[in-house]
Amino acid sequence: MTDVTGTEPEVPILDAPRDGVPEVVDTPAGLEQLVRVFADGTGPVAVDTERAQGFRYSGRAYLLQFRRAGAGTALVDPIPLSAAPGLSGIQASLADAEWIIHAATQDLPCLVEAGLLPKSMFDTELAARLLGYPRVALGTLVEKLLGVRLLKEHSAADWSARPLPKEWLAYAALDVELLMDLRDILSEQLREAGKAQWAEQEFAYLLEQAALPVVLRVDPWRRTSGIHAIRNARALGVVRELWTARDELARSLDKAPGRILGDEGIAMVAMGIKEGSPGVDHRTLQAIPRFNRREAKRYRETWMDAIQRALLLPHSELPPMYLPADGPPPPRTWPSRDPEAAKRWEAVRPVLTDLADALKLPVENLIPPDPLRRMLWTPAGTDEDAIRTQLAGMGVRNWQIDLVAPPMAAALSAD
Repeated sequence: MTDVTGTEPEVPILDAPRDGVPEVVDTPAGLEQLVRVFADGTGPVAVDTERAQGFRYSGRAYLLQFRRAGAGTALVDPIPLSAAPGLSGIQASLADAEWIIHAATQDLPCLVEAGLLPKSMFDTELAARLLGYPRVALGTLVEKLLGVRLLKEHSAADWSARPLPKEWLAYAALDVELLMDLRDILSEQLREAGKAQWAEQEFAYLLEQAALPVVLRVDPWRRTSGIHAIRNARALGVVRELWTARDELARSLDKAPGRILGDEGIAMVAMGIKEGSPGVDHRTLQAIPRFNRREAKRYRETWMDAIQRALLLPHSELPPMYLPADGPPPPRTWPSRDPEAAKRWEAVRPVLTDLADALKLPVENLIPPDPLRRMLWTPAGTDEDAIRTQLAGMGVRNWQIDLVAPPMAAALSAD
């Protein structure tokens, strides 16, 4: 909204918590007191975490933030409290409360690692997606719906640093300051839009997934940036050995792998490797900028050993150029691979896109992309009952199935 001069009004900045910045809880005695206070609080609890992505190997939380009516805001350092019983007191005191989290897929893994998992949850980011908001960052939503601006200058800070600066703690406290207000507005909007049950099913699904054991990725080294340019198995072996050496080192040092040696360095070395290559000398590494950075230079012998291992491997022990596909190929390749599957894709995709537009939500929230591709690539059947059964078996939620199964069946029958 503009004023009479035609300019946008100034949005006030919220730069300090209304109750001040609380002291960080980092002792068992302090934790016991926090548990008592929050157990006496009422209503839902706003929860956030701060990690050290890009600085540490671990994805653990280095600061936890809580806010509840009647209890105020608490900042908890989980590192000195990791010994048994850990944070079990917090879990018990908040067991029956709804937890309000923004972007739960980011926070739930480190909360679970700390022994914390709610029974019920409200994800403000996901709620905003279901409502069709084009931008769903916390700061954006707070400014649009609550009329204040949050400063986000410390979002990428190294939260493993100790002691944490006072301005960082203020930033962390503000991340939960308005979550309950934001939740109330979004909850009412979901109800008015007839989407409240959709959100409830999505939140429950996220909690179910968070409780499952972590499935390790097969050959995680294949995600090295620049690996697409590798054209032979020997070079791919160099990528694997260098990535593995870096990963083991990063784990032992608890440093983000990229802070030790960037992916670009690994890829550049490998691109110079051919079958029968005599090896790589120190001068070759020195010519690659990533290997000349201080941290990488410190472990130059580690890199040389890894490269040498790869060069000495028998061909039978080199990694295959490609892993067997786990799922269908990209739809753009379907016309040449399976014309019938391509026809199914062309019939269904625009119908779902139009439906998502009409419902004012992203198509990937209407139906997850992977189950959709799998179902259209190898359908168990094209009638509505078959579609419902197949999608349900792939974890698609009931609200999504109810919306997409009828028009998918109609589109496939017409095709």
